[in-house]
Amino acid sequence: MRLRQLFLIISLAVVTMQLALAQGLNMTFPRVFKAGNSFSIQSSGNGKATLYIIGPGQVLKRDVQLGEMIFFQSASLSNSGHYLAVLVAGSEKKSGTFDIVPSSQPAELSFLAKPSRLPVDLKGGITGAVYVFDAYHNLIYTPALVSFELSSPGGSMQTKVLLTHDGAAWTGMDSTALQGTDRFVARMGDVSETRLVQQVPGDPCGLKMSAQQSGQQIQLATETVYDCRGNPVTDGTIVTFTESYHGTLWTVDVPIKRGFAEVEMPSINGAAISVASGIVLGNQIEWKR
Repeated sequence: MRLRQLFLIISLAVVTMQLALAQGLNMTFPRVFKAGNSFSIQSSGNGKATLYIIGPGQVLKRDVQLGEMIFFQSASLSNSGHYLAVLVAGSEKKSGTFDIVPSSQPAELSFLAKPSRLPVDLKGGITGAVYVFDAYHNLIYTPALVSFELSSPGGSMQTKVLLTHDGAAWTGMDSTALQGTDRFVARMGDVSETRLVQQVPGDPCGLKMSAQQSGQQIQLATETVYDCRGNPVTDGTIVTFTESYHGTLWTVDVPIKRGFAEVEMPSINGAAISVASGIVLGNQIEWKR
């Protein structure tokens, strides 16, 4: 009888302790933290417990003493997103959620610039897009100003300042008038990224040739070929020479070398000779010996 009473007393004591623990088990913490910052969680209750923090790509486990402040060093949690905190003591548990938000300080820009090579003087020909990240590679959603700068070796510069939206900003730029390598820079505060854009001459402009007798052939040669902005057209650009006489047609495609194109064709008195490059037509000569 005494053993049964003793067992009953012990059982009641255990239940009472569990109820007291369940009522006292709790934790409090802010609902929002910045990525990489140190933070703390206040626990309540008595005895030992285990704290689990579960979030995007991260799981933390900490053995804790209930009733004490639980400290986490800076960078303990760095991935932005929604987190679950679970405090477990025996068969009892308490849970809560909080959010990690990106730092507002940009540390890295992901900058895409296209194309890497294009003709000069092309309206809206260059596209730039930038994505803003903090030091922990979280996309920063807070709107912020970002500047785009396109500068040419000749000293010209285009600048646009835009507000990011959902962590990104994009713009179009005109290719400059002179051939060469332009610097395309995206900048936010002290953080910047640079891309190089190669600008090549545009289509030939004012194409002009001359002709002279060369033995039994005609020697045809263009003057130095320039685009409409005065840039020498790239060697390798094809120039087409055409000779026609009484329904017979001779056509020769010649690449520009050292700035001009030349070729020999049949010397036929009264033949009509023309020159073109792509859709650009040059002068026409009526050949007379």
